[in-house]
Amino acid sequence: YRDLHTFELQAPTRLIEWARGSRVCVAGYGQSDGNEILQLIPPPTLLTKETQGLCPERDFKVECGGFSERPVYSLKYVPDTSLLVTSGPPDSSLQVWQVSAEDSDVIKSVSPIATENGTGQSWAKIATISARAPWVLHGSRLDRVQITEIESRKNVYTAAPGGSEELSSLAFLDCNTLLLCCAAGRLCLADVRQPQSLVEAVSAPLAPCSEQWCMGTRHGAQGLEPSSQPVARLSSRGLLTLTDLRKTSEFLALAKARVPSPGSGAEFLCVSWAPALEGCLAISGFDGTVHVYDTQSWDSSGREAKPIFVHKGHAFGGAGGSGDPPLVTVHTWHLQKPRTLLSAASDGSLHVWDWVQPCGKC
Repeated sequence: YRDLHTFELQAPTRLIEWARGSRVCVAGYGQSDGNEILQLIPPPTLLTKETQGLCPERDFKVECGGFSERPVYSLKYVPDTSLLVTSGPPDSSLQVWQVSAEDSDVIKSVSPIATENGTGQSWAKIATISARAPWVLHGSRLDRVQITEIESRKNVYTAAPGGSEELSSLAFLDCNTLLLCCAAGRLCLADVRQPQSLVEAVSAPLAPCSEQWCMGTRHGAQGLEPSSQPVARLSSRGLLTLTDLRKTSEFLALAKARVPSPGSGAEFLCVSWAPALEGCLAISGFDGTVHVYDTQSWDSSGREAKPIFVHKGHAFGGAGGSGDPPLVTVHTWHLQKPRTLLSAASDGSLHVWDWVQPCGKC
């Protein structure tokens, strides 16, 4: 490692979200009441773009926080605002939170966003954007996808019926284009300007019916079309696919990660592109590790890929609340520092780490 910071949270955490001012938001997912939502100030070394030398202050600090009466399974910061949106069981409704001003340390709950037929539906996956107005894209199934204007609660988009498949991930590619990933692996494209048009489907690789998938999208450099950026999909068996949305009939690359099969489902699967490293992505959700890969040499053979770095810190941090070894529940990349990642685990540990650059690698 070049650098490693650790912070112990009071409860298992499955979310890490960058907020304004390079703050970090985290939330608990326990089943009891009183799940914390915290906004943390990172260590000073993470607030500068250049790598610094020794620093006397190496810990996160809690800047403000609040409590959710329900488990928080998804959390998104609304760009250019002081708002957070969360979702979680027992239904598909959304909760909106106001991060208070500097003279207060409270994250306040705002009135929720109710969803049609929300009762009985699984929790909603969410994505946010502020290109026109603060919007939240949300839905638990393919035929329940909507965009809601957060401040007015106005419904500005409802996707055309495209089946009742369960969703695992969704994202804004830009202010008009949406990408939806079904749990079975199918990708669907939709256009806000054409709500009644049928979404374009991109099939998943042939795989067992029980296999679960998630996706990771990459934000391209300025001037590049969002559709030109490859979409990564990760399965619960460790299969990785890269897809060019402009040519969906074939895969850009196909690889297999050496990971154990998940013991209790695929709810923590996570794949993400590095924002400041060409061709690098990270995966987690199988055990107490995070794997980083350089995809630039991948082809369509589907052979096993070798990671360029494996973070094992959570695996040695002790047992989780259930007595089982800790499981990494989520990871995310630092927005400016190329090889710096944040990861959280089921034992409440939050790690920030930066690995030494291998010679000739990203």
